[in-house]
Amino acid sequence: MQAHPTKTVETFALVAQPMTRADIPRLHHLSVGVGWTHRPEDWEAVLSLGEGIFVVDEIGRAVASAMWFPFTEGLASIGMVITAPRLQEYGTGRWLMGQILDRAGERDLMLSATNAAYRLYCSLGLTPGPTIHLHSGFATTPPDAPPLEVRPLRPEDEAEVRALDAHAFTVPRDRVMDHLRAIGQGTVLLRQGRIAGFAFCRPFGRGHVIGPVVADTQQEAIALIAPHIRAHPGGFLRLDTRETEGPLRDYLTACGMKLQEMATSMSRGTERFSQRHPRIFGLFSQALG
Repeated sequence: MQAHPTKTVETFALVAQPMTRADIPRLHHLSVGVGWTHRPEDWEAVLSLGEGIFVVDEIGRAVASAMWFPFTEGLASIGMVITAPRLQEYGTGRWLMGQILDRAGERDLMLSATNAAYRLYCSLGLTPGPTIHLHSGFATTPPDAPPLEVRPLRPEDEAEVRALDAHAFTVPRDRVMDHLRAIGQGTVLLRQGRIAGFAFCRPFGRGHVIGPVVADTQQEAIALIAPHIRAHPGGFLRLDTRETEGPLRDYLTACGMKLQEMATSMSRGTERFSQRHPRIFGLFSQALG
């Protein structure tokens, strides 16, 4: 049996081991400790979409975590990177990231960096890209959306929606789309009878998260997310976007979803954040783009 990697910090050893669903209570406790809103159900979701390792201390407490999500043989994303505050100055994050990078191999990589982790990721060879703006809050009555043809997603729309997402994201992400089909509610935008954009909303954290949102313009994105906001009056909603200031973010603020935090999109390999059409106006998550 292969021994798990270990690291000695001060006078005790840390052990890195693979994540399993049985570890969710400890992982949830770790994320709560750094202020994340993930529920146990949200941890279960990401474990179904990728692979991870977490670090335990001498009494079995989870003190760090990281995951990677392989989309294809050429692309993966990294997320759910947490280091307990008491260990951040001892190089635990770099040690943990080294193991994740080994697992990802030579794939292109995408991740979202907090201010605290930005310098570490730069030192590991990742290149900064657009800023991610996290908007969230308790939904108020939305202003009128642009008068475009938007309707609920139907089962027969699946192939077109998957094709749009693969184009916007640059590769298919079948696990993500399967997950959305199982737990999300969708809207689609029609143009000349064809699906030209879509948006999903699903349970997450304190309420619901809207994303991914794929469209050609900010006005189309607004039309796609408006039904989801109207469906959750007074509920807690979140949307993460790489859009700079403009109509979409103004609309989110007007709906009670104010700017709360910012992160930096980072990548290794092929640049995948260009303004293609259609493009991603709302992320599925910061871990999975």
